[in-house]
Amino acid sequence: MTKPVILCVDDEKIVLDSLRTQLQSSFGNAYLYEVAEDAEEALEVIEEFRDDESNILLIVSDWLMPGMKGDEFLILVHQEFPNIIKIMLTGQADESAIKRAQEQANLHCCLSKPWSQEELVETIKSGLAKL
Repeated sequence: MTKPVILCVDDEKIVLDSLRTQLQSSFGNAYLYEVAEDAEEALEVIEEFRDDESNILLIVSDWLMPGMKGDEFLILVHQEFPNIIKIMLTGQADESAIKRAQEQANLHCCLSKPWSQEELVETIKSGLAKL
């Protein structure tokens, strides 16, 4: 059986690299850490893992991305995969987008950029504790 997956979605490669580094240093080899640069790519990754019968436990998604915004993406994911824990990471989400994600995607938490590794790790741990 493959390891459970944490998926990070952001249109800035440096953010994705930073997230992956922080997650690996905090959680080691307990999870696979996948990244996508936009919502469309993330949906493809989710489909691939579903085909492999791998389990995506948690998604950390940016809000402001080209194409589909983070709240729309998380709502779409929630409709098909309600058990995935969803965290939004943003420097500029509007309150209505956060509220919409909370109501329609069961958003676990919204973290502001720049985030601290400690805050990120604690938020992920509290999200995973719900599983």
